[in-house]
Amino acid sequence: MDVIKEIIQNSAIGPYSNWSKGVVLSLFTSIVCTLVIMMVLLFATMPQNIQFGY
Repeated sequence: MDVIKEIIQNSAIGPYSNWSKGVVLSLFTSIVCTLVIMMVLLFATMPQNIQFGY
């Protein structure tokens, strides 16, 4: 946990208030979760035989 706090303090959001840090971190987390869900759905609905051609 100390490593995460040190990274946040040395990052661009370090001087902001805890409220602002929470908003930025939750926005980042929601974007990452959305991308992971989209990737899982893409792999789940992907056809098994992909053909490349002209």
